[in-house]
Amino acid sequence: MNLCKTMFREYDIRGIYPTELNEDIAYLLGRAFATKLFSLKKEKTIVGYDNRLSSEALEESLVKGLVDGGISVTRLGLVTTPMYYYAWDKLNIKCGIMVTASHNPKEYNGFKMSYNGIHNIFGKDVKDLYYIILNGIFSEGKGKILNVNIKDDYVKMLNKHINMGNNKLKVVYDCGNGTTSIVANEVFKTTDTIEYIPLFADSDANFPNHHPDPAVEENLAQLKMKVKETGADCGIAFDGDGDRIGVVDENGSYIAADEYMIIIWRDIYDKVRKKEGFFDVKCSKKLEDELVKLGIKPICVRTGNSYTKKISFENDYPFGGELSGHVYFRDRFIGIDDGIYAGLRLIEILSRKKTRASKLLDDVTSYLSTPEEKIEVDEEKKDYIVSRVEEYCIAKKYTYSKIDGIKVLYDDGFALIRKSNTGPHLTTRYESKTAENLKLRKEEFNKLIAKLKGE
Repeated sequence: MNLCKTMFREYDIRGIYPTELNEDIAYLLGRAFATKLFSLKKEKTIVGYDNRLSSEALEESLVKGLVDGGISVTRLGLVTTPMYYYAWDKLNIKCGIMVTASHNPKEYNGFKMSYNGIHNIFGKDVKDLYYIILNGIFSEGKGKILNVNIKDDYVKMLNKHINMGNNKLKVVYDCGNGTTSIVANEVFKTTDTIEYIPLFADSDANFPNHHPDPAVEENLAQLKMKVKETGADCGIAFDGDGDRIGVVDENGSYIAADEYMIIIWRDIYDKVRKKEGFFDVKCSKKLEDELVKLGIKPICVRTGNSYTKKISFENDYPFGGELSGHVYFRDRFIGIDDGIYAGLRLIEILSRKKTRASKLLDDVTSYLSTPEEKIEVDEEKKDYIVSRVEEYCIAKKYTYSKIDGIKVLYDDGFALIRKSNTGPHLTTRYESKTAENLKLRKEEFNKLIAKLKGE
C-alpha cells in the first residue's frame, strides 16, 4: 500500500483517484476514524458522499472500515455537504465524514471529517489519522448500519428560514452539474412572485459545462450569458458539493464574495445584537471599510473552511465568511455554510427592496484588486518560500500581518502571499486604489516568488 502523506492536508484529505486515493485507503481511513472515535468515547457516526464518479465506491469501503472498527454508521447516501452538516443536528450525531473533494477537478476525491458536529477537523487531528493508519493499530468490533434520507427535512428547514417579499423576480441558478443538482430543483420551486431558471441542474460528475468553482469568475461565463439572455434579476452558482456561493447581478457582472458580504451586512447590521463580523485575509479592504461605516467591528481571520466554521460557532458571530464563497449566517439560520441558503438570502433582499442587484453596492469604497492567483510550487517548498517572503518584508521594513501567510499592509490595500492548504501551490492577491500601485505590488512579489522557487 502506498499511503501518500501529502493527501493529509491542513483541514481535510484530498487526492487523485485511484492513484493516490482508492478503496483500500478509504477502508483504512474508516478503521483509523473508528479508532479515534473510540478514544473519544463515541460509538456512532454519520457518513455522506457527493456526486463524484468515485464517491459511492469510496463511501462503501469507508463504511466497511468504520463498521469493522466497531462504529455504527448512519448513511445519508448522496447529499450535499450542507445537507450532511444539517444531519449533525437533525439526527443528534455529533461527528461524521463527508466523501467529497469540493471544487477540485473531477479526478480528485477526499474526505471532510468532524469529531464534534461543529466544525471539520484540521491540523494535528488530520495528521493523527495518517499515523494511525501507518502504525496499523485499530479498534475492533462490529458496528451497525442505518440508512436515512434527510432531503425533505432539509428542504423544509431552508424554507423555514426565508421570508420572501412581494417583488416579482426572475433568478437563474447554476448547479454546475454538481451535487446541488439533487436538491436545488426542489428548493427553487416556481412561485407566484419568483421565476427560477435552472442551468446545468443535472447531476454529471464529468462536469461537462464548466468547472464547479464559483469563486473563479471565468466559471460563471454561461451564468452571465443566461442572466442577460433571460432578463433575470440575478444569477447564483454553487460549487461541487454545495457549500459555497457565487453571484452575478442583472447585468451579468460578477459580485465577489466580499461584495456579497457587504450586501448582507447592509441588510442585517441594525437587526443583530452582536456588532462584530469576520472575514478571511483574502477579502478586499472595501469590506472592512464598509463594516466600520455600519458600526460593525471587523475581525480578520485566516483562510480555511474548518477554521472559519469553528470561529463562527465559538464566537457566535451573526455573519461572516471567506472570499472563496463560504459564508455563515447565525443571525436567523443554523450557522452552516450553505450555498443554496446564501443564494436565497440575496433573493429575499431583492424580493423586499425595490432596487436592482447592481445598486446594492452603491457608494462602496473603490479598490482595484487582482483575483486570487495560484502559483504552482513543490509541496516541500511552500513553507520555505513564505518564510523567505517574510525575511524580505523585514528587510524592506514593510508592515505586515502573519494571520495567514504574509499580508503586507498599505494605506490603500495589501499584498498577500500564502500557502494553499488544498493543493501544491501558493496563492497571491494584490489590491490598491490605483492601477499603478497595483501593478508595482504584483510585479514586486511575483518576481520575488519566482526567484525563490528557483533556489
